[in-house]
Amino acid sequence: MNASDTIAAVATAVAPGQGGIAVVRVSGPAAEDVGQAVVHVPGQQDWQSHRVLYGHVLGADGQRRLDEVLLLLMRGPRSFTGEDVVEIHCHGGVIAVQQVLERVLAHPGVRRALPGEFSQRAVLNGRLDLTRAEAISQLVAARSRRAADLAIAGLDGGIQARITTLREQLLDQLTELEARVDFEEDLPPLDGDALLHDLQQVRQALLTLVADGERGETLRSGLRVALVGRPNVGKSSLLNRLSRRERAIVTELPGTTRDLLESEIVLEGVPITLLDTAGIRSTDDAVEQLGIARSEEALATADVVLLVLDGHAGWTAEDAALLARIPEHIPRILVANKADLPAGALPQPVDVQLSALEGTGEEDLVQALLERCGAAGTEGVLLALNERQRDLAATAAAALGRSQEVAAQQLPWDFWTIDLREAISALGEITGEELTEAVLDRVFSRFCIGK
Repeated sequence: MNASDTIAAVATAVAPGQGGIAVVRVSGPAAEDVGQAVVHVPGQQDWQSHRVLYGHVLGADGQRRLDEVLLLLMRGPRSFTGEDVVEIHCHGGVIAVQQVLERVLAHPGVRRALPGEFSQRAVLNGRLDLTRAEAISQLVAARSRRAADLAIAGLDGGIQARITTLREQLLDQLTELEARVDFEEDLPPLDGDALLHDLQQVRQALLTLVADGERGETLRSGLRVALVGRPNVGKSSLLNRLSRRERAIVTELPGTTRDLLESEIVLEGVPITLLDTAGIRSTDDAVEQLGIARSEEALATADVVLLVLDGHAGWTAEDAALLARIPEHIPRILVANKADLPAGALPQPVDVQLSALEGTGEEDLVQALLERCGAAGTEGVLLALNERQRDLAATAAAALGRSQEVAAQQLPWDFWTIDLREAISALGEITGEELTEAVLDRVFSRFCIGK
């Protein structure tokens, strides 16, 4: 990346027939020149910062009108990136926005933006700290309101403020230690027990942030839940019940589901992808065999498996065989369906009794599902570090944990500073105060283009 380049990209979603408007964003030293060259603004409209201008994007011949647009000019540093920025608001869809982008990219010195490059420039120019930039990405990708709330908390500076506070506490301790290393004879004695206590309090706060982040990750990424069971035990009925719509065909014929059906739902703020699998059994039907093969794949990739039983028919050898097929490391919930009918023998303990037909037991199933995969109790999570941030917070906590061994061995103060510096550096990398170009590139490469 060259920060002196002028970059451009579509900053809104592009899909045929979708969206009334689209935005082409241009940022860099030539942004205003690009706007004036591409957009014909009639009359005496003033090219002033933070004003909206009306005009048309013209073709390369300067005559043919490609689209009717609004243009917003934002001169740096009062822009998202801190540079001169022009946003061309054109009609949505695919063709109009692509024609506008092509005209912009045809201007000398303009190149297509890389993923996350607008946000990266905002960080490099001091308009955003790194945690806020990452929160923007998480807000765009949010699949539930709770995930959006956590992203907004990060965007409002919650993560940055919390990490900065902890880092400043460590910096104060490091300053005291370094003063003792250089001028111990001239300063009053330092209470090692009090110092260790303070460091461990910071460590505990970091471990709490890591734990909350792991729970919050479920709200962001969601869960894949596979519905598995013999044919005609009610898997599709359960899918339809949880989805609140007729997503799967339900009949009394075994083997109705021949393929892997997916349904996106949100349960108590947690996005869940339900995978309704074909009933696993021996069959000569080639199409059904393909569906069963996909069911086996779903078993291996699911976060949790719901093994659905026919509670009226009772536990069978086929149920036992299916239970044995579920990989040991994947949580499973045994669900006895058809509770509206007389119960059969269930020697195998089940977790939930329900009726997919009437809805009884549905709340119990939801709670069991969230608890089994560690997604329960996310209401108390106010800040959620992402994976990168959690790794660095865990590194800082581990470094502070080593101070206990240093204290136990009664080593000199300069030994304390080694682990303290590592913890401070890791926390600085979370907020972007201590970052290399390679780390920045890696972080923003995961963003979508135009962000």
